[in-house]
Amino acid sequence: MTDSKARRRALVLLSGGVDSTTLLAVARAEGFEPTALVFRYGQRHGIEVEHALEIARATSIEARVVELDLRSIGGSALTSDEIAVPRDRPEAEIGASGIPPTYVPARNTVFLAYALAWAEVLGIGDVYIGVNALDYSGYPDCRPEYIEAFERMANLASKASTEGGLRFTIHAPLISKTKAEIIRWGEALGVDYSRTWSCYDPLEGAGGGPAACGRCDSCLLRRKGFREAGVADPTSYAASGERK
Repeated sequence: MTDSKARRRALVLLSGGVDSTTLLAVARAEGFEPTALVFRYGQRHGIEVEHALEIARATSIEARVVELDLRSIGGSALTSDEIAVPRDRPEAEIGASGIPPTYVPARNTVFLAYALAWAEVLGIGDVYIGVNALDYSGYPDCRPEYIEAFERMANLASKASTEGGLRFTIHAPLISKTKAEIIRWGEALGVDYSRTWSCYDPLEGAGGGPAACGRCDSCLLRRKGFREAGVADPTSYAASGERK
């Protein structure tokens, strides 16, 4: 175990989901002291921000929330009430039938640009993002070539790299893992998945609060991952209810 005094700092993009919460634990296991960057961007499932902050508190790390208004741009089922979130798609169809309406235009580029700016101010060269190119919904900004291209751009576009000698590295350790592999990795690192949130389209739960729908792509991939990992999914899914 690396002594905490010798640990380097890293920025971790934290959404409160399975992947980014595992990512936080991976960054620590790789010898970094993480600082979390959380985005409230007008997403339909804004409850994920509260879960991300709870995870940050539970793991005693600093977290900063960036407020963005991607809802004013729209173009995604996650940022527009006029576009429906797909439900009940067959598992084989997810990621194999084109880019779904839950794709948010340029989201990871926007997020990484903010992360790059803050990292430059803090003098941090290591940025972690939980993109995945296997168990995902077909988003083009989750591919290895995208991450490689952004890293090249980051080192061309900043004063810290061109004059200060700081080398930016975009870490994407989950990119080639299945959801089941990610969950098993997190289990081995002691991740508490009961704190995480995955649902894109929350419903009104029996107690009046939000509940995971269990039917959107994100819920279906989560359920598949826990099932294949042989780990109990701690999420309570709504049997019925109204959209939250």
